Amino acid sequence: MADQTQPWAERTVEVPPQAGVGVPPQRDGFRRGVAPVGQPRNPQTVPFPVVEPEPTGTGWPGEPAPRRPLSWRLAQLRRGGEWSAAAGLFAFVCWGIWALSGQGDLSGPLLVLVLSLLVAVGLFALSRLIGRMVLERQLGRVRRTARGAHLATAVFLVGLGVAWLQQTEWVVSAWNWISTN
Repeated sequence: MADQTQPWAERTVEVPPQAGVGVPPQRDGFRRGVAPVGQPRNPQTVPFPVVEPEPTGTGWPGEPAPRRPLSWRLAQLRRGGEWSAAAGLFAFVCWGIWALSGQGDLSGPLLVLVLSLLVAVGLFALSRLIGRMVLERQLGRVRRTARGAHLATAVFLVGLGVAWLQQTEWVVSAWNWISTN
């Protein structure tokens, strides 16, 4: 009657355990839970072939270095530009003070400003040329920035601005008054 009240009940038969049933078959030399030491896990695998490096033209003696794109060269010129920009702003302000204190025609001071900026650009180009000849050709180094050339140009522009301020009478008299008191 137990079978009628519980329709889900089944008849079960006790079966004695059998060897190899429910357990994956054993491989030669394999024991469960023990890893072989010093032997590959799968002896049928083939090791990777040794590949010799191919010359790409960079770093190989006797071959020229690859040409870099224009965008790389422009990015290289921009690094360090904050020095030139700050010094150029300082020189422009000093020029403005000098030019406005002259109380006359601004065409002469404007020509002086333009020629001074052309000299600064020429100094920058000369610094880059010397850096290329010395660092790249003589020492074999790669320049990644233009900080040296920008710094040389900045020193020139700051000196130029100070020279313009020294030619302004009221700035010199104010400086003398501050330094004596």
